[in-house]
Amino acid sequence: MSLTPDSPVATQVVPSPNHDERTLPVDALILHYTGMASGSEALLRLCNPLSKVSSHYLVLEGGRVVQMVPEARRAWHAGLSAWEGVRDMNSRSIGIEIAHPGHRDDGTVAPFPQEQMAAVTALCRDILGRWSIRADRVLGHSDIAPERKIDPGESFSWESLHRDGIGHWVPPAAIRDGRFFSEGDAGQPIEALQSMFGLYGYDVPVSGTFDARTKAVVTAFQRHFRPARVDGVADASTITTLRDLLAGKPA
Repeated sequence: MSLTPDSPVATQVVPSPNHDERTLPVDALILHYTGMASGSEALLRLCNPLSKVSSHYLVLEGGRVVQMVPEARRAWHAGLSAWEGVRDMNSRSIGIEIAHPGHRDDGTVAPFPQEQMAAVTALCRDILGRWSIRADRVLGHSDIAPERKIDPGESFSWESLHRDGIGHWVPPAAIRDGRFFSEGDAGQPIEALQSMFGLYGYDVPVSGTFDARTKAVVTAFQRHFRPARVDGVADASTITTLRDLLAGKPA
């Protein structure tokens, strides 16, 4: 790889050997957290040929951005994943890893530092300025792999990114009492719910049964779009927020 980064936001190139040829056009941007103790530890892993993982960029704790894989190449960051019916998300996406220790043992996740979020914002804006990526295809790892991944987590501020012109967002509907759907429920309302998530892009079969896969999708959606309560229960707030996102989904 050239020592000149694809993005001027990146200040260093540390090449990773973990990449191959793309087979599909780039039309998605995927954000991750590293889930490791430090950015330097994450960088070593992302560049280790034995790990078989990589990302195009790593945003370190203080906001420094390192590029590891050329954007024209297929980095190995998404794994088994799907969005809008496409399963090889590595071929379709640019991946950004954000140095962060991840969820704690109690399930909570620390906020991302302001300097780091500013760098993520600048990097996303630059990438989106060079590639034709729709707002609703700026996604978290948990969106495209809801049964396997929980990053970048509910403390990641998708709302602040949207204020800077990045990603798709609507104000989450207020949480209130009322009818809800949860694991074990079945029938036409569950079919309709699964269809709505599928229309937005999530990979969920329309089975009419609120199964473990459906719960994982609801949970991933909440982490991204309704982070005030992440419980996998499709309450009125979750469904209304999804409806509003669908109404404003880019063509």
